[in-house]
Amino acid sequence: MGASADATTPISLLFSVVDRPGVLEGVLARFRACDINLVSIESRPGKEGVYDFFVDLEPVAPNRIEQAVQMLRSHDAVTDVKTLTHEANTATTSVPWFPRKIRDLDTFAEKVLSYGEDLDADHPGFTDAAYRERRAHITENARRYRTGMPLPHVEYTPEEHKTWGMVWKELSQLYPTHACREYNYVLPLLVQNCHFGPDRVPQIADVSSFLRDCTGWTLRPVMGLLSSRDFLNAFAFRVFHSTQYIRHASSPLYTPEPDCCHELLGHIPLFADPDFADFSHEIGLASLGASDEEIERLATIYWFTVEFGLCKQGTEVRAYGAGLLSSFGELSYALSDKPQRVPFEPSKTAVTAYPITEYQPLYYVAESFHHMKEQVREYARTFQRPFAVRYNALSQNIEILDNRDVLLRYANGIRGDLMNLIAALGKTPHSDPADLLAAHRATATETTATGTAAATETEPTHRR
Repeated sequence: MGASADATTPISLLFSVVDRPGVLEGVLARFRACDINLVSIESRPGKEGVYDFFVDLEPVAPNRIEQAVQMLRSHDAVTDVKTLTHEANTATTSVPWFPRKIRDLDTFAEKVLSYGEDLDADHPGFTDAAYRERRAHITENARRYRTGMPLPHVEYTPEEHKTWGMVWKELSQLYPTHACREYNYVLPLLVQNCHFGPDRVPQIADVSSFLRDCTGWTLRPVMGLLSSRDFLNAFAFRVFHSTQYIRHASSPLYTPEPDCCHELLGHIPLFADPDFADFSHEIGLASLGASDEEIERLATIYWFTVEFGLCKQGTEVRAYGAGLLSSFGELSYALSDKPQRVPFEPSKTAVTAYPITEYQPLYYVAESFHHMKEQVREYARTFQRPFAVRYNALSQNIEILDNRDVLLRYANGIRGDLMNLIAALGKTPHSDPADLLAAHRATATETTATGTAAATETEPTHRR
């Protein structure tokens, strides 16, 4: 540790431990040997046979922290030891656990708030034993799913295909006049590539493959409703948790909870749009390590955008929220003169109360998906998380930007991308010379700024 961390600076450690008898006792003994007390300790299963730990330590002298880190790294069952230093004046000194590898999402499989087969008394299928058994079978596939496995294939029944067809026919009448242009651009591509249409329920494996090719997003099955934290954390990996069961046939135009009609018709088309995909990814990145209060605000932003968002398109307002695009009644209502519509502002949107069992009295209108992404990114900078993160799409891991090596590697990647941009602009006919100059200046500025930050800020507290 460098001189910038003193005995009043809270410290957190992240490390992974191979699961075998007595190993945790040995790890804790190393903290006792350094006379360091643990304020809190949290663990979650990592890859097979490994557990990830997040430990908050009481403020102690830097040399004792360094001693403990070295002792942990010398343990043959401990890997990936990382140190997080919290600023002394930071209000939040404990960072909740968050997934670092895409396989960490496997830990969410059974952490649902409600199961697909658990129905409330007012659910249309509550008294239908066959329907409940069917949902239980489908959710069992989701419970067993793990990263890397083929996505479950559901053999939908004729009745389920009929229910899907009724929903499709009703909603597809409104899309040309009520859905945003990005949605109407993608929907025919889904018809062509993923068998969307009135005849049968699409398979999420086909849809996931299509999204991966378009924007890098993928689907994974889920048993029921996840917590806001877990659901949004998956967005950081460009992963959307999708149900596969369908609403009850007695009420095809109503469902009290998300089903495959809501997921496939409401959410999926816009995850194939690059700007919307990036906006959703930004929400996910902001959710990693966020406090409970910050998660609540992000979930509210999600509600008013991804679920019930409207956007400007020329002189008109169109719908892009999945809750609207999968609801015949509310889609018409939202674009009528009945509700109130105001411009999207994250700081105001995040603290707006909303009903969940009736049409929304208020909708937020975005200028564009790209502008919305920049707004949310700027808003997330007000969060108290003491480090920055990025998603490495090649390794499908979350990188914590907390040391010199990581920052320099990140800076070099930015520089390489900008140099490719300059080369592309130079080979593009009729390109504006001003664009070349701006890109060249950006290359120098970005690389210098990031490299300087790595050298002047990180090196003292993370000496190699």
